[in-house]
Amino acid sequence: FAPQPPIWRWCLRCCSVVVSSKGKNNINQNCTKQNKTKTHKVSQVQMQYSFSKFFSMQEYPGDELLLVYDKDFKFGLNFYLIGTEEGKENYLNPPEVPEEQEEHKELVPEDVYVYNPPVSKPWVSLGSEKEIEEESVKESTRQITYMISRKRCEFGAPVTFSDQNASHVKDAYIECTAYPDKNFTLKQLEKDVGMQVIPQVKDTSTQTKWAYPKNATTQYYPREFSEEEKEKLGQSKSVVDFLNNVSTSVEIALQQNEIMNTFIDDWKSLAEEEGIFGDKTDTHLKEYQSFTDLHSPTEKMITCVSWHPTIYGLIAVSVAVRLCYEDRVHFSGKLLLQPSLILFWSFSDPIHPQLMLESPDDIFCFKFCPSDPNIIAGGCINGQVVMWDITAHADRIENVKTGGSRSKKVTLKPMFLLEPDSNKEAMYIRHCAVSSIESGHKKVITDIHWLADTFEINRMGSVFENRSGICCQLVTCSADWYVLFQTFPKMFPCNATENYNHLPTDREKEEESIEIPYDVPSTFLHLNLSWKPFSRIKLSKSETSLDHCPTKISLSEDFSLYKPQGTNHLYKMLVQSKVMSSEEVNPFHNLEAGLNNFLKPIEDFCTKFFVGTEEGEVIYTDWKMERDPETGRLMTKKPVSLYTVHDGAVHTVQRSPFYSDIILTIGGWNVAIWKEDVMTGPLLQSCCAPKRYTSGHWSLTRPGVFYIGREDGYIDIWDLLEKTHEPAQSQNICITMITCIKPCTFSAKQQFVAVADYYGTLHILEIPWTLSRPSTNEISSVNHYFEREVKHLEYVQQRKIIREQEKKEMELEREQKKVKTYHKSKEQMEAELKLDYESYLELEKTVLINLGLVKVSEVPYMEMM
Repeated sequence: FAPQPPIWRWCLRCCSVVVSSKGKNNINQNCTKQNKTKTHKVSQVQMQYSFSKFFSMQEYPGDELLLVYDKDFKFGLNFYLIGTEEGKENYLNPPEVPEEQEEHKELVPEDVYVYNPPVSKPWVSLGSEKEIEEESVKESTRQITYMISRKRCEFGAPVTFSDQNASHVKDAYIECTAYPDKNFTLKQLEKDVGMQVIPQVKDTSTQTKWAYPKNATTQYYPREFSEEEKEKLGQSKSVVDFLNNVSTSVEIALQQNEIMNTFIDDWKSLAEEEGIFGDKTDTHLKEYQSFTDLHSPTEKMITCVSWHPTIYGLIAVSVAVRLCYEDRVHFSGKLLLQPSLILFWSFSDPIHPQLMLESPDDIFCFKFCPSDPNIIAGGCINGQVVMWDITAHADRIENVKTGGSRSKKVTLKPMFLLEPDSNKEAMYIRHCAVSSIESGHKKVITDIHWLADTFEINRMGSVFENRSGICCQLVTCSADWYVLFQTFPKMFPCNATENYNHLPTDREKEEESIEIPYDVPSTFLHLNLSWKPFSRIKLSKSETSLDHCPTKISLSEDFSLYKPQGTNHLYKMLVQSKVMSSEEVNPFHNLEAGLNNFLKPIEDFCTKFFVGTEEGEVIYTDWKMERDPETGRLMTKKPVSLYTVHDGAVHTVQRSPFYSDIILTIGGWNVAIWKEDVMTGPLLQSCCAPKRYTSGHWSLTRPGVFYIGREDGYIDIWDLLEKTHEPAQSQNICITMITCIKPCTFSAKQQFVAVADYYGTLHILEIPWTLSRPSTNEISSVNHYFEREVKHLEYVQQRKIIREQEKKEMELEREQKKVKTYHKSKEQMEAELKLDYESYLELEKTVLINLGLVKVSEVPYMEMM
């Protein structure tokens, strides 16, 4: 049982509260014994309280009041009084509890849990505060505070924003490309592997015995009718009627089988056309890979791009410093200390260039030799032509993709796994020869071309056969008004009237005595600093003393250089050359063998070519020279045609790989397509684009598709079968100007296009199926479109001629009317004046009647007046 709470009683004699737990008699005795004191003490509890404020003592019927201490705050206070005698008796003598309740009370545990609040203790350090301090995050960088202010007078003023091209402002945009960092490379040292034992499983199966098939043959004799049966069947009416009924249908079926093939799947052909022209799900260029020179100390841009003719996945790019002419002059001393390079990139290693070709100055254009891809020619910014020979490094670049073994499969790793190899050295290759700077171009060389291996030309521009079978002549152009033809001095062609006998000069004798560095090939050593052009074509304007500034050229033989990879027989010679000696390998050492023999001239050879200028002009001229009748000097012929259709410098003049007489020109804000035999104007001239065009190229597999790069990083894809007035689609590639576009076909199912930008990044994009695979009759359809445009130009030209004739006839009639004079007599003049006066009077009468000033009845009187 729980202890009984103390009972607080009020003594009426001493007017005090007494606490007791023994009962009424004990309280009275305690009060009697200690009557002398005014304060009663019971069980060491002292309490005195006055109830004068609550009720009067005299109103209570009993002698003692019962005051109960409420420790559980049942009624909200510490104490409560029982105001009746009945309630006091019920509290002091509670009723008896039934037996069931007593049994239930026995189950209540005697020990009751008492909550003891925690007591604060002093802190004892065990070292945990150091761990907390180490793991806590603290600000290591200094916070940057920006204060933006504005004048009071400008509050509430309207704000106008404008777009700005990031490529026009220096340091306006920085592209942070990803690169591997050894400091953050984690190597896995431990690995948790879970294993579990499972019961052995065994699969069994059974099947009935299979009977092997056997080939069996049988032969029988046909059953033939007898002569009587044949005669009876031939005279039968049913057989004759059957043959008459089915003969017509059988003849029609036989004719249909001869006319068309019944086994052609028409649905398949329809689905192919629909997938080409109607399906738009796969029409965008997809980025396959990108290359950036991370080791270059200066900011450079890509000026020219060229795929290797024979090696898959190898591409060469030339880079130049991103400086204007004034800045280049100002920093010329620093630029001399930095190398000017052509980088060779491979798909298997996007970080390290495979080769680096050094040049005396920045290269703005270069080309592989069509007959030997190990020979490379490039044009510098200072007007010199540079030659390289990478024959000694052919094995290095050929085995890059297979890691030294041709039998292994190419494995491309992600960029973050391609860590810089400490043992891999950069392969720098010096140039073999440089042309003479005094006799070359005075400005940057903007375009360079190899002449085909089927012909050569002399200084008069005449065309002769090429017996050596290799390309040994170059054509370059620059903005210094000239187009130069350059050849190897010891390989100059001659004809029946010209003989070339070369005698060694003192300079060459000195060069022979100089030791050649081990890393410089001796292929073109005799050309170094003595290489001069043998023919100069100056593009002069006939009306004024000014000259044209050529930027791009397109020769008639460029069409023959579009050859699929692996089809040129000269490339097969490179494979056999590995067994031969170096002197036998290089065909350029044997070019002097046929010089003593007379070369056969080639008749009916087209010597005209297209030229694009800085002023946006497209010139069609001839490279053959003519002699001035007065001075006898060689001079350039006048251009055949000249049109100004572009509103900016022309940077693309290219022949179609499918039509040898179709030329694409791009410059300024528009594009034009020309036909070589049509001198009345372009077949197609687009309207102004939203942004300036910077580069372009024909598609190598679809004759009606070409790609154009813009200065805002977009590529416009034109499809002449879909739209001829605007691009079929536009796609964003980068954030800066596109400097070069070069497609390449590796297989029938895989084609790429290389896009270079102003920030020095080379993007390799995969061409989708719809832009790479031509339709069934696309070549004929595009050819029909060009023919239709030619007829349209002829019609427009005829209408112009007719309109000019009509205009002349009208002017002639006007002049005749002015000159013609009329001689009239005096009587005729008086009769004309009288008629005029009568018509005036009639008009006056009508006006007065309409105004109501004269009545109709007064008319006769007025007439009499």
